[in-house]
Amino acid sequence: MIKKKNRGTLVVISGPSGVGKGTICNELKKIRKHFWLSISATSRKPRKGEVDGENYFFISKEEFEERIKNNDFLEYAIVHNNDYYGTPKKEIETHLNSGDDVILEIDIEGALKIKEKYPETLFIFILPPSMDKLIDRLIKRGTESKEKIVKRFRKAYNEINEVTKYNYVVVNDNLEKAVNKVNSIMTAERCRVDRIEEILLNNKEENIHELLVEKDLENKMFELKED
Repeated sequence: MIKKKNRGTLVVISGPSGVGKGTICNELKKIRKHFWLSISATSRKPRKGEVDGENYFFISKEEFEERIKNNDFLEYAIVHNNDYYGTPKKEIETHLNSGDDVILEIDIEGALKIKEKYPETLFIFILPPSMDKLIDRLIKRGTESKEKIVKRFRKAYNEINEVTKYNYVVVNDNLEKAVNKVNSIMTAERCRVDRIEEILLNNKEENIHELLVEKDLENKMFELKED
């Protein structure tokens, strides 16, 4: 009876470093159909083991700046070592128009830029069960110095203050539960009334409706006579 818009949902997932955003997104791939995890573009050189088009789209600084002029990014920023990172529009639009939901795993600064331009986007914030748990996760990763961990931890406090600018918050205290919650949110989003293009009724359904209305009217008239 209902014809829905085929376009997919653009979903932004953010949260402090070490909260498990990447793990949640990778788990969603296993259980969700019509789903694409967006790949960012960067001007930095690939690290060992990284694959172009899989981890990032690796392009030169000159090409990145040219694409900025052409408005080819949903958002972009200059980060560590003056390298550019950005979210390409073309690939995202292709997947959305084909009916895929698209997830952007980006920082809060990038998320707020997208919110200004695309307020209909679904914004989900991932929280740690506690700040103690978060610092434990950062330490156990064993990939960063003490100074960098302290820097990330301080940044996490500032990021958490932005949670009210998101539509949903999910606490990642249990991976399976957190993944199921995000999946449920995305499913519910596809059931929104504003995704309905029109309600279709065939002749048989219309006739049944008319008979029900007529019968209801007859009953009410009969009740009035009895009174």
